[in-house]
Amino acid sequence: MDGLNPELMRGSLELMVLSVLSDGSKYGYLIQQSLRDASDELVELKAGTLYPILHKLETKKMVRCRWDDSTGRRRKWYELTAAGKKQLKVRVDEWQAYVECLRRVLGPLADPSPMPA
Repeated sequence: MDGLNPELMRGSLELMVLSVLSDGSKYGYLIQQSLRDASDELVELKAGTLYPILHKLETKKMVRCRWDDSTGRRRKWYELTAAGKKQLKVRVDEWQAYVECLRRVLGPLADPSPMPA
């Protein structure tokens, strides 16, 4: 599998970004790398997709940013706000309910064991 269907991912990208920021502040490349690592390389989020998401989250006051050059390069670091942490919890609960709904609807098709030929 070369990655996840973009249509399936579209509705969960903000949740993924909030999630990787939940363990501390990161700059853009670290966010991309965290998503790639956590997903076993199934999520390859391009900068052209990531930065609009970060700007949107910043506008919604879920993420705040700061510039820092202590790593030798001037980078914009992003971190969750209290509102972002609260929204992450809400979205995780919604996502878990959605996944459970899909499992019920798909029934035996959602069973991870191999299907008979």
